Amino acid sequence: MSKKILVVLTSHDRLGDTGEKTGFWLEELAAPYYVFRDAGFELTLASPDGGQPPLDPKSDDPASQTDDTRRFQGDKEATDALATTKKISEVTAADFDAVFYPGGHGPMFDLVSDVNSIRLIEEFWAADKIVSAVCHAPIALVNAKETGGDYIVKDRKVTGFTNSEEAAVGLTDVVPQLLEDTLKDRGGDFHKSDDWAPFAVQDGNLITGQNPASSAEVATLVVKSLR
Repeated sequence: MSKKILVVLTSHDRLGDTGEKTGFWLEELAAPYYVFRDAGFELTLASPDGGQPPLDPKSDDPASQTDDTRRFQGDKEATDALATTKKISEVTAADFDAVFYPGGHGPMFDLVSDVNSIRLIEEFWAADKIVSAVCHAPIALVNAKETGGDYIVKDRKVTGFTNSEEAAVGLTDVVPQLLEDTLKDRGGDFHKSDDWAPFAVQDGNLITGQNPASSAEVATLVVKSLR
């Protein structure tokens, strides 16, 4: 039987009080999507509100395009799946082998505190299943706890979009909290590489990546863990 992956995307489209749009980052969905699909895995997409998640328009700029994003945008099956995501409240960890969270700034505003998302992560974790996220999406992990009450990131190796990368895109004072600082505050053993360099870490069932360039590496670690 093929493995089943749940992909959870943001439903948030406003970048703080800037008046600009945000959402999920296309590369961080597209690259893992094809790592998983090309490995023969089944994918289900979900989001807090269901339906079409908002795409960060900057990730759709020509300069941000990759072979994977172009493949995704030309793939009717993929774009149809994206347009019809399930509501997180309607899915359960029991039906999947792993969960993966793509980033973009959207998760900083909704998935960080979404009770259904937190429940879902805790279900995956309690069932000894893979929990993975890339770039800003590890913010979705910071309020999830183990059955004993500790945060799941506590004393575990994690990474995510760094303070210096947030400063480089000029959004340090726009995001509600800095991801690197929050992971450390929760007791996470934060690791990082150079800004924008591909970098992912795995600590048991927890797999995280630093930035958009790390997306395929995270997905590859998930695939290896499920084989």
